[in-house]
Amino acid sequence: MISVVVPTLNEARRLPSLLAELAAEAPEHEVIVVDGGSEDGTEAVARAAGARLLPSAPGRGRQLATGAEAAQGEILLFLHADSRFPVGGLAQILETLAADPACPGGNFRLVFDGDTPFSRWLTGFYARIRSLGYYYGDSAIFVRRSAYDEIGGIRQIALMEDYDFTRRLERSGRTCCIEDPPLTTSSRRFEGRRPLAIVWGWIEIHLLFHLGISPEVLAKRYEAQRRRRRG
Repeated sequence: MISVVVPTLNEARRLPSLLAELAAEAPEHEVIVVDGGSEDGTEAVARAAGARLLPSAPGRGRQLATGAEAAQGEILLFLHADSRFPVGGLAQILETLAADPACPGGNFRLVFDGDTPFSRWLTGFYARIRSLGYYYGDSAIFVRRSAYDEIGGIRQIALMEDYDFTRRLERSGRTCCIEDPPLTTSSRRFEGRRPLAIVWGWIEIHLLFHLGISPEVLAKRYEAQRRRRRG
């Protein structure tokens, strides 16, 4: 069985379509929505769709770890609420892992929605860095439960939890990338922002993380930047 873990925080608008897409998938699976304190009706949406709902302190690392701990499947799939899950995606995960018993997990080829030059560039950029073994939570990371436990699971850190996890997953064995069907993710977090500033922000946060700056400090820095942009 596949356990799909979806962390949420005020995702009532986007969550219904994702849960409907998952409900249409044929392989045996459970959907666990781990909510970090939504105030927009996200919890009601999850219950109405028949998902298993778990409360959590906010923070994607905490929420993913909470969902994984409660999951019953032998395969875990971590999925962002603003994803559009491809038809046949769960079956493809099973097929991919069955074809390569040594593969501990992997992700989907990622396509960014929106018809802008930057969203198209992002799609190509993510494909290039995936060839080097780099990928993030928005590309729907899946992992065998045995591999998840062996590498110590997702750390409950304030930021970079997906990067930290995939680096350890890559060291555990050769991972798989599902090229077809791809997963589509939202470009909403890039709206109204300058592409060069976005790319520099990525570089900066990775450098600081590797220099040993704590994820808690990085999260405060990131949130301060978000507030300035909104202002």
